[in-house]
Amino acid sequence: MPTLTVDNVKVSVPDGTTILDAARSIGVKIPTLCFLEGYAPQGACRVCLVEVEGARTLVASCSMPAAEGMQVRTNTRRVREARRTVVELILSDHDGDCQTCNRSGDCELQELARDLGITEITHVGEKHRRTLDATTPALVRDTAKCIACRRCVSVCNHLQSIGGIFPQKRGFQTVIGPAFGQGLDTVTCVQCGQCAAVCPVGALGERDQIAEVWAALENPKKHVVVQTAPAIRAALGECFGYPPGTLVTGKMVSALRRLGFNAVFDTNFAADLTIMEEGTELLVRLKKALVAKEKVALPMFTSCSPGWIKYMEYFYPDLLPNLSTCKSPQQMFGALAKTYYAQKIGKKAEDVFVVSVMPCTAKKFEAQREEMNASGARDVDVVLTTRELGRMIKQAGIDFAALPDDRMDSPLGLSSGAADIFANTGGVMEAALRTAYEIVTGRPLPAENLHIKPIAGLDGVKEAALTITGTLPEWSFLEGVTARVAVAHGLSNARKLTEQVRAGQAPYHFIEIMTCPGGCIGGGGQPRITTNAVRTARIAAIYREDEGKKLRKSHENPEIKQIYAEFLGKPLGEKSHHLLHTHYTPRKRN
Repeated sequence: MPTLTVDNVKVSVPDGTTILDAARSIGVKIPTLCFLEGYAPQGACRVCLVEVEGARTLVASCSMPAAEGMQVRTNTRRVREARRTVVELILSDHDGDCQTCNRSGDCELQELARDLGITEITHVGEKHRRTLDATTPALVRDTAKCIACRRCVSVCNHLQSIGGIFPQKRGFQTVIGPAFGQGLDTVTCVQCGQCAAVCPVGALGERDQIAEVWAALENPKKHVVVQTAPAIRAALGECFGYPPGTLVTGKMVSALRRLGFNAVFDTNFAADLTIMEEGTELLVRLKKALVAKEKVALPMFTSCSPGWIKYMEYFYPDLLPNLSTCKSPQQMFGALAKTYYAQKIGKKAEDVFVVSVMPCTAKKFEAQREEMNASGARDVDVVLTTRELGRMIKQAGIDFAALPDDRMDSPLGLSSGAADIFANTGGVMEAALRTAYEIVTGRPLPAENLHIKPIAGLDGVKEAALTITGTLPEWSFLEGVTARVAVAHGLSNARKLTEQVRAGQAPYHFIEIMTCPGGCIGGGGQPRITTNAVRTARIAAIYREDEGKKLRKSHENPEIKQIYAEFLGKPLGEKSHHLLHTHYTPRKRN
């Protein structure tokens, strides 16, 4: 526990702590641009420079370990001038179209320049040539705004183990992106958007589709409906100054009505439907394996996360049979909105325009997949991220804080608490077990408040085991079976589990994978910047939403029962197979 002095304040910190973290522990703010919580410091931007007594030069506080007796100054004239010079040089090469950049007001470079009192560009010279990469449905990359902080490289290579982008060339010629100056569509990009989520400026962002939604809302021939993912209600408030973890479900519905949508629905309804279909699919696979002794693709992987699906198509095509055939809740909803709902209101599929609000940029890619057109029209027409919805509400001049609470519409708006927790890592698994265990035994899941604690939280890989006893006659083949499940979030953690499965060493029956850290609450389209503290607050909010509902199990949702009785027939039936299930395709890695 070395003790050092930071701005005349003594602080003792664990061995290995950096000066930056030591200063933050006592409330001293040192600015950063390249630093990213949870990753090895890079010392690339030099904005976090501090003065250490006895040191010949200023040092980068993000990478310098604290030492016993160290005397640190964070705000001397020398430090302030050095930081100011660094930021002025960054600005000299940055395409500063702040008036029109969608990151204006949400830009770390802009905020830092303001804090340092920089009011003009003092260094004028050559700038990088702009390359605008809009080759994917989800992401747009603008090299003229890139400040080479390398945050995107860290998350792509270490968090997601994809390796789609790297620094190219050296010095002033450095460009961050795919090899040989190619577009993102030429590399193994899963379009998860974690790069955009950590970008401090506007160099990486989601493809903005707000104009498409306005156009649909103004088209009298279109019946425009919107669905909102469970993670949105715990994060949208951050766009309007609410603290992370504030539930704004009712205000969100009110805002969507004022934007002009003909109906406001809940993706959670389709999440309940997913549990019915996916749970049944798992039980069928187990029956084939245990009773008929057939060779079945087990363990079964969840298929809700489109970044994960594309990752499997790229890296593990031999394990595609292990994926559930269920579409994601977003796509299930779209298929039903253009069939079941369209029939109820007397519309053709092509006249119903479905907008999704998602925490995920990869959902934009998923909506455009060729196979997602079970109704004869595209299941989902446009996907907005949480950030885009926040901007759209502001464009409409809506005072979000003053909105009353409203409720979702029927018949695709009622959902259980089990659907809410789809937003969290471990939530899909818990929701599935709540229903599957009760179907098999006739009794509620034996877990405190229905929560399976071993698979909750932010550990990268989690597992749980549950021995099934007292089964109903139909499910007697499961008597005494110890169901083993695993959960991973972040694709580097997913790789660990998938390698076990490929090697035949995975003892699990069912595995949940979420592409993004923390699950959907940490998605690439959520308000920036998402730290573990923010993830924890959002996760807690989602569990509160679940616990506050009377319905907390998917199979108890009366509107789910109704849609099977009126339209789908039964889980895994002919109609549900056509509308709610799909297939996946191996992709060539470049």
